Amino acid sequence: MGLCFSSSPPEEDESENQPHFAGGNVTLITTMDAWDRKLSEAKTQGKIVIANFSASWCGPCKSVAPYYIELSEKHPSLMFLTIDVDALTEFSTQWEVKATPTFFFLRDGQQFDKLVGANKVELENKITTIAASQK
Repeated sequence: MGLCFSSSPPEEDESENQPHFAGGNVTLITTMDAWDRKLSEAKTQGKIVIANFSASWCGPCKSVAPYYIELSEKHPSLMFLTIDVDALTEFSTQWEVKATPTFFFLRDGQQFDKLVGANKVELENKITTIAASQK
């Protein structure tokens, strides 16, 4: 299971190092407004939110991102968000994100589960179980 613990990103050229964290049914969150809008939308639609706190410089985040996007396409009844920890540093601190990626599972804006690390099997198991409980 991969984890990134660095509190500051390494110096790299951002343009060539930007992984694709959004795609499929995943929305990239870089502002508090976007977070508030998506949580409100999820509540209105009765959707459970999976919030992936990631960083563009984090190797495990990059490796799990395409799989996360794939899971979002398999489970449209859930809302998939990726939060850029560098764009929302204070927000990430409020959520006590100590390593990336960290996945939070939210119902009505409240956390009910969490997964730390790029463990694809465990992530799929949690998401599949949650999606099945929505039916």
